[in-house]
Amino acid sequence: MIFRWNDWNIEHIGQHGVAPEDAEHVVARARQPFPLWRPDDKWLVWGPGRGGQLLQVVFVLDPDDTVFIIHARALTDREKQRYRRRKKR
Repeated sequence: MIFRWNDWNIEHIGQHGVAPEDAEHVVARARQPFPLWRPDDKWLVWGPGRGGQLLQVVFVLDPDDTVFIIHARALTDREKQRYRRRKKR
């Protein structure tokens, strides 16, 4: 999996306290039911970053299948509960 980074997406996820390596970790290790398709050809993944923090990552696939992360943030407490319930199934 190849990720494409530029100043904009690195700064944007950094504003939410997420490092590029953590966002990549979440996407690369996505497990069912993720990634979930969203409108405008976006994909959403929930999962743990390298340090275990649960994150939400939104990305698009470039025409060459490069992953371009457009958003990443920590899950809210409610989202964490939903994520943990899904994992138990």
